[in-house]
Amino acid sequence: MTSPARSRRLAGRLGTILAALATIVAGVGVATQSRINGELGQRLDDGFTAALISFSSGWVMLLVIVLSTSRGRVAVRRIPAAMRAGELPWWMLLGGAAGAFFVLSQGLVAGILGVAIFTVAIVSGQTVMGMLADARGFAGARRTPPTTARLVGAGLTVVAVVVAVASELGGSIPWLALIFPLLAGLGVGAQQAMNGRVRAVSGSPLAATLVNFTVGTAALLIVTAVSLAVAGIPEKLPADGYLYAGGAVGVFFIAIQAAAVGRIGVLLLGMCLVLGQLLGAVVFDTLAAIGPALQVQTVVAVALTGLGIVVATLDRWRRPPTVLATTRQR
Repeated sequence: MTSPARSRRLAGRLGTILAALATIVAGVGVATQSRINGELGQRLDDGFTAALISFSSGWVMLLVIVLSTSRGRVAVRRIPAAMRAGELPWWMLLGGAAGAFFVLSQGLVAGILGVAIFTVAIVSGQTVMGMLADARGFAGARRTPPTTARLVGAGLTVVAVVVAVASELGGSIPWLALIFPLLAGLGVGAQQAMNGRVRAVSGSPLAATLVNFTVGTAALLIVTAVSLAVAGIPEKLPADGYLYAGGAVGVFFIAIQAAAVGRIGVLLLGMCLVLGQLLGAVVFDTLAAIGPALQVQTVVAVALTGLGIVVATLDRWRRPPTVLATTRQR
């Protein structure tokens, strides 16, 4: 007969596995959004406008969904109340700015780098930030020290970036194009932690996602207005409807991240997103590339990143079940 304590441990582990699987699916959504926004940026010849279209459409969708229900309105009201009570620092609401930069980088350089190389660069920054965030207990998460396994796993992702772009650095892909996704990856790691804290305060992943999209849309409005004033308005919008689905895809994966980060932590969340992103990226660059076609070195980079994921998460599963149960209650 299973004891109540054992049942709770099993239920907790099952919940962790389900959160991880959902995050992998969300990672496929990230690669899908990169593909959509990258092509939209190319069609418009304007990554700023492409990013604004993507983010603002997601914001409108969320606004309708969240504010149309009493539960959603209550969740939104909890956020300013928590800020007044000192439970939520104001800067925790700025995760959307990092998300805006991520979407902007999709529109500006995903078409130049290709989705696979763009994704591996994102992964590198995201993994490093996840390790740092967990080590400091950022945004209220439990502290997890940077063990040898975590350091090796993060190092493998950096090696993966070098392998993926080695043959292209002297050719068609400029160095500056790599800076955008690397910085965006660092921002995404911080964004995940911030959104998780807002979700915990509001009790709703959709309310946290709405805050994320509100801040991100505001930031993109400013930078896009400056860009349009300098470069002018795009001549016409593409007629293909799927190019405007990036916002809806973003709502999907940001909500999953906000819901899952409290259970599995920032680093493991990033690792699971990586799996999904690479699955989607390899498929897109194989079947429907918008930049350089999939190369052998990119496949090697995918394998190295996958190995990094496994190594970086070894410590978590080696811990005794009782330790896992205790840390989740902190």
